[in-house]
Amino acid sequence: MKRTKSTVTIQDVAKAAGVSVSTVSRVLNHKDDVAPETYEKVQKVIGRLRYHPSKIARSLVQGRSFTLGVVGWGLEYFGPSRTLSGIEQGASELGYVLLLSLMRQPGNSDVGPLLHDVLARQVDGIVWAVPEIGSNRDWIRQEASRLPVPVVFLSMQPQPNLSVVTVDNRGAGRIATRHLLDAGYQNVGLITGPLAWWEARQRQSGWQDALKEAGIPDEANLVVEGDWTAASGERGLHRLLEQRPDVDAVFVSNDQMALGALQAVRKLGVRVPEDLGLVGFDDIPESVYFYPPLSTVRQDMVELGRCAVRELGHTIEATRQGKAVVEPKTILLKPELIIRESSLGAKPTE
Repeated sequence: MKRTKSTVTIQDVAKAAGVSVSTVSRVLNHKDDVAPETYEKVQKVIGRLRYHPSKIARSLVQGRSFTLGVVGWGLEYFGPSRTLSGIEQGASELGYVLLLSLMRQPGNSDVGPLLHDVLARQVDGIVWAVPEIGSNRDWIRQEASRLPVPVVFLSMQPQPNLSVVTVDNRGAGRIATRHLLDAGYQNVGLITGPLAWWEARQRQSGWQDALKEAGIPDEANLVVEGDWTAASGERGLHRLLEQRPDVDAVFVSNDQMALGALQAVRKLGVRVPEDLGLVGFDDIPESVYFYPPLSTVRQDMVELGRCAVRELGHTIEATRQGKAVVEPKTILLKPELIIRESSLGAKPTE
């Protein structure tokens, strides 16, 4: 039987390049104390021999796994899937691989078994990419200070002593509502996401801020609660107009619900934007193809994931190098208003 070629080792690379093993190691780790011509020569040999460094060996030598744990949920949805894409990009840039664990019920507060399983894999840090829903963050008060690795939390209410990366949802609600008022609409309603979600409550607070600034009361019958689905957006629009027939614009807390709201107005014979202005939230790729194209608030979920990994990587490296303790901080990403046809302006009053 023909024997397969043995695996190329770092010693083989050093011999072929005419340098020491330590020089090859410095090249692999992109150290800046290697002469440019030596660096280029070693890289060419690595490519010619098709040498792939052993990550297991590197882990043993450096006492780390080069693995980040990611606790997430709902990858079938736009936001979570884009966030994971950003996490993967950020991890790849820093030389980490990911260990992904999914929660089937994001509102579940019993995270002990899942957390134990992730830590048992010897990860260097964790990105907690599950949104804050109800009491699903209660465990943090007991566990956060005892965790053996750093954790960065996404999409949750900022808290002292925790590293949090989130979009400015309150600011997003404010700019969406302010835009509708500036476009000439007078009675701006709101279809919220499920109010157990912290993000949904923040968007509602932003809507309230804009109305208050304009001297308009935020009356309870201007608000209908949805569940993020298009069906709930359709139901919500019908209910909102039943409660307040004078509503002439609606901020809808995600684009899926806005799609349902557009379906409702078509059935009712209400014209958008002449009779009713609409602004959604997320800027999903399909929103530009809605009829009419949907004005929306863009949140960069890819950047959210990348930013979380950068912050986590910084904390891991600072801890390993024995530097001063990295103080946890909140990073608030700025949303962007995307204006399309659905909010171009109210019909002039006669």
